Amino acid sequence: MLRGSKAYLRARMASDVPILQEQLYEDIATRVRADNRPWRPMTRDAASSPYAVADPTDEAAVFSVVDIATGELAGEALLWGIDLHNRNAHLGLALLPRFRGQGVSIDVLAVLSGYAFNVLGLNRLQIETDAENTAMLRAADRAGFIHEGIRRNANWADGAFRDEAVLGLLAGEWVM
Repeated sequence: MLRGSKAYLRARMASDVPILQEQLYEDIATRVRADNRPWRPMTRDAASSPYAVADPTDEAAVFSVVDIATGELAGEALLWGIDLHNRNAHLGLALLPRFRGQGVSIDVLAVLSGYAFNVLGLNRLQIETDAENTAMLRAADRAGFIHEGIRRNANWADGAFRDEAVLGLLAGEWVM
């Protein structure tokens, strides 16, 4: 378990899947802007769910986010596309609606960055998000990520192409 001041990160459990499926995946308006894969209907217990518990791999580290104050599941966080040769990875985060706007994202970004830099020995983390996702942009900025650019019309969501913001954080820039 990785602990921050507001949340801790733990391994995904099977009991997390229906909650994440219902509150994150079924929030279609948010989901289509957070993931570049097309949304498709699926049952809450589907083995193909993006939240399904999978065996650990060298390419991804998947966590459930738990609120320290309540002990409740608060969302998911992950490192994906982990490249141990070039020592970099992409970072993803999604919180259940009732945990948004409380500073949990900043805490989770800090904890996940610490894991990436101190445990995995990575040198660079990258976040890609919808250029209009002000909550993620603000949280990433507060966690030390640097806005590196915009990928114009990079994602298809809500029937239109949307710009994607790219943010990066280097191990030497990270402040605990």
